[in-house]
Amino acid sequence: MTVWALYRSWMSQRQTETIHPWKAFIHLSAYYLSYLLIPLFFFSFIGYWQELFSLLESLSIALLSSLLIYARFIEPNRIQVDHHHLQLDANRPLKKPLKIALIADLHVGLFTGDEHQLKKIVEKTNAAQPDLVLVAGDWTYEPEKTLVDELYMLKDIQAPVYSVNGNHDEQYPGPPIQVLLAQALRENGVADIEGKIVELDEVRIIGVGDLWAGKTDMRHLPDLPQDKPWLILSHNPDTVDMVPALPHRPLMLSGHTHGGQVKLPYFTQYMLNRVSILGHVRGLYRHEHADVFVTVGTGMVGVPFRFLVPPTIDILHLS
Repeated sequence: MTVWALYRSWMSQRQTETIHPWKAFIHLSAYYLSYLLIPLFFFSFIGYWQELFSLLESLSIALLSSLLIYARFIEPNRIQVDHHHLQLDANRPLKKPLKIALIADLHVGLFTGDEHQLKKIVEKTNAAQPDLVLVAGDWTYEPEKTLVDELYMLKDIQAPVYSVNGNHDEQYPGPPIQVLLAQALRENGVADIEGKIVELDEVRIIGVGDLWAGKTDMRHLPDLPQDKPWLILSHNPDTVDMVPALPHRPLMLSGHTHGGQVKLPYFTQYMLNRVSILGHVRGLYRHEHADVFVTVGTGMVGVPFRFLVPPTIDILHLS
């Protein structure tokens, strides 16, 4: 099985659009070698039966392997839907509530975004019956050249879909796949609104580029019309610190943090400190000039595990 895992890792790496082939190979090796966790779990009991391990050793191996099996094979597929009720502006309530599905960090590529997972995301999104879907970037994680075909399920989403890119889509640190991703989104019915404005009846949506890619200039915002509440879609929640003073507080929608992806003492906080200088993890935060809502997303990077942070689609009921 080890030889199979290494072979699959090398062959899969050759199909990816990556600027770090050996890094991709190492990550894919962790992905495929993790299948060894299943026989390891059973071997822990066989080893005790054959007196290779003590009872404590056998139980320890079984517990550790079972936790890793859950984090590798079960939780990443437990896509949940969370509902949140938010008021955009107490002084200007919406005449008709707006329901938004917020998705981020699909990371189609090395670890996630296969047909089964994308189908579940689309089905759960449609079941919530949102008025529109906003995707807060990081579509990819060193994806294969067939990205256009891999995202075909997005056509089944029964609401308008708007998106901006994240750092993994912008060569920070992802590969130069902007053209490939733009084509995949365009052909599958997703509107890229980076640097653009979407006018709805009672809300204005502004797409802002990724912070790490240096595409977050918002100095022009005070010159835009202030006649209705704003939503700002931007991948990195720390972008909220760059929102200028405005007559009314906008709401920014972001992802990027994965909620830590793997919740462990000390380690998770160490990783989050590198991802968000302002300390964002998940949920709603209030800042000087704007509020920001952070979703934990649905994909994985770095390691093929999610633990105590299941992939999530957030449904925002705005009033």
